[in-house]
Amino acid sequence: MSKKITLFIFVFLVSLFLHETNAQSVVEKNVSSQTSNIDGLSIYPNPTTNGKLYIVTKNNFTKDVVIYNVLGKEVISATLQSKELNISKLKPGVYIIKVTENAVSATRKLIVK
Repeated sequence: MSKKITLFIFVFLVSLFLHETNAQSVVEKNVSSQTSNIDGLSIYPNPTTNGKLYIVTKNNFTKDVVIYNVLGKEVISATLQSKELNISKLKPGVYIIKVTENAVSATRKLIVK
């Protein structure tokens, strides 16, 4: 190949790489701005075996809790005024729990034994 074609291909690949890296950075910034942490969030016991889950935050405001199975299907949805959530109907496995308090959400992995 000629030097001009080689140089053109090199410049094209570098610009493509830089554009993709910049796009990935923008996506990561958007995701991080949408997923914030709830101050003092504690979910215990995890793993759990007794059918009860305790969700505590620094402010202890009303919380909307949604639990999803590994396929993304919602299996439990509840609004908590207190800190205790009954999860006795969940089969042993791995779940994703999403807690929302005052329009701030956090997700965690939950293991039920």
